[in-house]
Parts: sequence; structure tokens; C-alpha cells
Amino acid sequence: TRSELRQWVKIRVKSLSPSTDVGALAKKVVEECKLIPPSRLPQVEQLLYYLQNRKSSPVEGKVEKKEKRTVKPRELTPFEGLELNEEASITRVDEYVELLYEGIPEKIRGSALILQLARNPDNLEELLHNEAALGALARVLREDWKQSVELATIIIYIFFCFSSFSQFHGVVSHYKIGALCMSVVEHELKRHDVWCEELRKKNKAYILLSNGSLRRDQEKALRKYQGLLAKQEQLLRVSLYLLLNLAEDTRTELKMRNKNIVGLLVKVLDRDDEELLVLVVSFLKKLSIFLENKNDMAEVDTVERLARLVPCDHEDLLNLTLRLLLNLSFDSGLRAKMVEVGLLPKLTDLLGDENNRQVAMRILYHISIDDRFKGMFVYTDCIPQLMQMLFECGEEEIEAELISICINLAANKRNAQLICEGNGLKMLMKRALKMKDCLLMKMIRNISQHDGPTKALFIDYVGDLAAEIRAEEEEEWVLECLGTLANLTIPDLDWELVLKEYNLVPYLKDRLKPGSAEDDLILEVVIMIGTVSMDDACAAMLAKSGIIPALIELLNAQQEDDEFVCQIVYVFYQMVFHQATRDVIIKDTQAPAYLIDLMHDKNAEIRKVCDNTLDIIAEYDEEWGGKIQSEKFRFHNNQWLEMVESRQADESETYLYDNDNDRTDLFYSADGITPADGSVSPDFFSDLQAQNGDSHHTG
Repeated sequence: TRSELRQWVKIRVKSLSPSTDVGALAKKVVEECKLIPPSRLPQVEQLLYYLQNRKSSPVEGKVEKKEKRTVKPRELTPFEGLELNEEASITRVDEYVELLYEGIPEKIRGSALILQLARNPDNLEELLHNEAALGALARVLREDWKQSVELATIIIYIFFCFSSFSQFHGVVSHYKIGALCMSVVEHELKRHDVWCEELRKKNKAYILLSNGSLRRDQEKALRKYQGLLAKQEQLLRVSLYLLLNLAEDTRTELKMRNKNIVGLLVKVLDRDDEELLVLVVSFLKKLSIFLENKNDMAEVDTVERLARLVPCDHEDLLNLTLRLLLNLSFDSGLRAKMVEVGLLPKLTDLLGDENNRQVAMRILYHISIDDRFKGMFVYTDCIPQLMQMLFECGEEEIEAELISICINLAANKRNAQLICEGNGLKMLMKRALKMKDCLLMKMIRNISQHDGPTKALFIDYVGDLAAEIRAEEEEEWVLECLGTLANLTIPDLDWELVLKEYNLVPYLKDRLKPGSAEDDLILEVVIMIGTVSMDDACAAMLAKSGIIPALIELLNAQQEDDEFVCQIVYVFYQMVFHQATRDVIIKDTQAPAYLIDLMHDKNAEIRKVCDNTLDIIAEYDEEWGGKIQSEKFRFHNNQWLEMVESRQADESETYLYDNDNDRTDLFYSADGITPADGSVSPDFFSDLQAQNGDSHHTG
């Protein structure tokens, strides 16, 4: 029965900890609480054991714990001016409903008393079954909301109490309160625009004339505006909170979107009431996970309005704003807007805030993805802070966000120089080699790609990197070390000594075999061979080891991959560049033939490297030079050459054709040769000399 259900009490167990003796505590609870019979001792002990384990369950790291906290708008409390001295009773609801049929003051009193009841969740079930009361409230709201802000606020608050529980959303929808709230919010925002315009006019008049009467008018108008604003923001807050609750249902949220909920919310972002802003930003954050809503936000300058809230003293508002910006930062256009409105230095400053560091870093990571913004980090304090965080990690695993943003920023030359300042590179290299940290080595690899002073700093670490390139190491780790070495195009570096000292030639040759490793690693091996081949002695050592046939075999296997082809051709270029290896590659391998085949590849970079390589070969070898020249001529003049050959078959006949070049389809067949059956009329031909430089003339 109902009376039996109320026979329970809460027992607060303050001394429960991981070290508590659960059995002894259970006995103490049973002894002190007369409502629990001794026969229930095993159940009490089991419950305490469950609570003990739940309470002591570890959460990994402080940051993760903070990351999981959810910030919600603060629960609504009775607004200023809505409190009543009398206490409402659930048995007198019908009396309060009668007041809703009187004037505005009585309606306010009646609805305020019903609100008192609705704020107690125990009364909602009973109010739900009182259709007369709910119907009267809905009718009054629909008819009188424009006449009294207080009345509208109270009645919407009553329905808000129902909206706080999902099972009561049906009754709120039944009376169409959501649609009415949308109308209320839209109307109030328009009223606010009118107030602001009137206030602006009074301020302007006072500034122009500066007399006492106008000053009094201006002060009076300001006080009136502030009073109206306070009441309006109460109404906006309760209306928007109700809509936020109803938006749990995505179908309802879609209806709101169709009525421009995003535009209305963004307009409210210009207000100063922090609790209202917390609510609005929460709502926008919920909406922002859908693409259509995000696009709507992009059209109404959301980022510009949010920028003023970063930073702010209200901790929850700041955290919610950052999370909304994080959702929006997945859009490249909105990332650009964030940089444009000056959020980059503001976000950088938040890296020192323990509560908001992780969210700020994620937004900065998204910004760092764009090459056009990487260089802007130089003008902030971001890189020194990131480096400090890296060094503070000690032997712990580096956070994914931290190392990810460092990898991105290291791809910019000026950022790389900042990272290497002082002992930056030394510290990074020391940690990476000690911990075998692939991501940190990826960051170092990005630094190594930049020409200039940073590249020379790597000379001290060539031996350390070369020592890591062994078959028994993890492939991903070797890939990053090899990639870093391959970037070190330093003239003073003795690559021959490095290859011999660490016996790298057999490793490089073995890894060239198709399928011997992942394609990424094989590609880095090819790039490494290209880098070391800049040295005469290294090129000769590699050529003698039989690497060129291995490269040709790899070229055959990877001929569809432009990056592989380009890098292999570059190795050939380096080989023919040196006198020591030129003869080997020209006379002992089929590399020139492959280069001729690739001469007209669709990839511009491949064509460029091929042309440069073939030019050197043609200069030093007459036989290949003739073949190369012939191939170039054949390709560029293929159709004309075939036409000339066809004509030379019958020298007794001379063809002329008109200068009707637009009708080439009439004298070219599908294969580019004039039909042998003479079906094309000679009238279409004219003197070939202008086209081919042919010395024959018409007889």
C-alpha cells in the first residue's frame, strides 16, 4: 500500500572506505537501525560490499576524470518577484484554477500557487490527471503571454517542471507548449531590439544636446531597460530550458530547427546573464552534433559571438563554450573563423588551466591540421608550453592530443626552429630513443625535413638513428628512424662511413624485395637510398651490391604507385650523376630502357626527373642518346611521321591538301594513318613542308 511504501529511511555510511571491514560495519548498521531485522544481515553486508567497490573504483588519471564531468545548466529556482507568502496545497488545486478565469493579478497568483506544487515532483502525477488545470494553464498562456511577462514566466515554468521528466513530455507536446515557447522567444528578442534602439536614440540625443532634462530621461530609460531586461531574461531562460528538455527527442529537435532555433539561440549569446548563457551554450552544443545545425551556426556568426566568452570567470560557461567550439572546429571554414577572430592566443593561454587544458588542446589540434594556420602558432606562447608539457611527462606515456599537435606543428619550418631552441631537439631525441616512442620520433622526423639550421643539428644523432635500423626492431619504429635519416640531405655527412659502420647495405637491399615489409617502409628505404646516393662513394657501393636490379624489380611491382616510381627514378638520377656509377647503370642494367618508357608518364614530377636523368645519359652515351632522341621525336611527331612513311611508299604520287586543319578527321583513321585504299581525296592535302619541314615540292 501507499503507506507501506513510505516506510523507509536513508542510512548514510560515512566511514566506508577501501580498507573498511564490511562484516563489522554491517553488524553495526543492523544493531543501530531498528527497522532492519537481524535476519537481513547477509543482504546488508552484500550491499555494503557493492558500495565499497563502486566507491573505490579507480579512474585513470586526474585529467580523464575531469574530462568525464558533464556541465549542465543549473536547475531553475524561483525567480525574483515570483515568491508568495502563502503555501499551496494539492487539495486546493481547483481553487487555484478558478483564479485563472479572473484578471491578470489573480491569474499570476493562481498560477504561482500551482507552480509551488509543480516544483515538488511528488505532485506532478496528480497534476497530470487534472486536465482542467493543465488545460486552463495552456489557454491562459496562449491568450495572455504578451500581456504579462510574469504570467508567461510562471506558466511556462509549470510546464518546465513536467518537461524535466521524459515520461511527461507527452503532456507538454499535447498542449503545444514547445511551439508556443518558440513564439515567445522570437517575440521577446524582437522586443529587445526595439528597446535597444529606443535607448540608443536617447543616448544620442543626450550626447548631442547635453542638458539636464535629457540626462534624466536617459537615466530613467536605462533603469527601465534594465528592469525589463531582468524580467525578460527570466522568461527566456525558462522557455529555452523547456525547449532543451523537449529536444531529447530528435524529431522534436528537427521541428525546432525548422523554426530557426539556432538563429534565436545565437542572438541570445549577446546577453550578459551568465546563467542564461550557460543554458544557451549547452543547447547550441547539443544541436552542433548535427551537420545541418552546424551549417546554420556557420551562417549566423556563432564563432564571433562565442569568442568574447573565452576566457570568462564563470567556470561552467567557459567549459561549455570550449566544448561547443570543439564541435564546430571539425569544420575547416569555422576553424578559419576562429583564427580570424583571435581565438588562437586565447586558447593557448588556456593550456595552463588544468580544468580546460584538454578541450583547448583539442581545438588547437584541429587548427594545426591546416597548413595555412601552422605558422601562426609562432606568434603565440603555444610551442614553449607544449615543449614544457612534453618534458614534464617523464617516462609516462604522452597524451594523444599533446603529441598529435606537436607532430602537426613540427611540419612548419619556423615552428621546428622554435622547438629546437636551447636543448629542445636533444631532449626530444633522448626521450624518443629511450622510450622507443614512435609518435615522438614522427615529430622529430617532421623537424628533420626542413632545410636550414635545424637540419645541421641532426648530425650528432645520425649514429643513434642508424643503430635503430635493424630487422628485429618494430617496423613502425624503424620506419620513423629511417624516414628521419632519409631527410638528412647534409653535404658534410659521410654516408659511406655510416653505411659501413652499421652494415646498412644488406638491410636496405633485403627490404627492396616486394612484399618483404609494409609498402611505407619499403618506400622509405628507396628514399634513403636516394639520399645516400648523393655521395659518390655511397653510390658506387650501392651499385656494386646489386641494388639497381632490385630497384628495377620493385619498379615493375609498384608501377601503378606514382610515389614509388618517382623515388626510384630519383635514385637512377643520382646514380647517373656520378662518374663512378654512370657506366654501371647505363651499360650493365636496363634502367635507361625503363626511363624511356616513363618519359611520357602522366605525372609531371616523374616526367621531370626522367627528362633530367635521360639528358645526362644522352650526353655520355651516344647509342642511348640516339634512342632517347628518336623516342622523343617519335612521340611528339608520331602522326606526322606515320603520314610521311605512308607517302614515301609511293613516291611517284604527290599529295596536296587544303589548309582545312579543322577537318583532320577526314584524313586520319583511328590509328593515325591515312587509309591505304585511297578513299581520302587528295584535295584535302596541301604542302607538307609547313608541317614537317619536308623538302619535297609539288611537281
